[in-house]
Amino acid sequence: MTLTFPIVTAACAALIGLLAAFLTVRVILNRVRFKCDTGDGGHAALAQAIRAHGNLTEHAPLALLLIGFAEGLHAPLAAVYALGGALVLARLASAWGLSHSLELGSSTRKSGAGLTVLVIVVSSLLILYTLATR
Repeated sequence: MTLTFPIVTAACAALIGLLAAFLTVRVILNRVRFKCDTGDGGHAALAQAIRAHGNLTEHAPLALLLIGFAEGLHAPLAAVYALGGALVLARLASAWGLSHSLELGSSTRKSGAGLTVLVIVVSSLLILYTLATR
């Protein structure tokens, strides 16, 4: 079995990396604005910025790793593109939702979270299927 560099996953990781940088800058700007070095100081805007950034860093790495493994194992390229696109869309939706409301009822937040979990599950199953059929 020949492994190749996961180009599609790298492109998705680059887009998510830009999102992570944007969310990091938002946290920094809010910390400066509220003069708060640690925690959120009771400021809702800072709490939202921290949560949006934290949520991305909690979920995106595993999903990207799984998509990259699937791509490296030569899973169908259409599936890799679909999973990568879905992940980028899910993380954007989640970041948007968490940036605008910490309420559980936020539809973009729920959509982003659900789609991310779906990407993780489908990527995992795709890897297992690809390995089993070799």
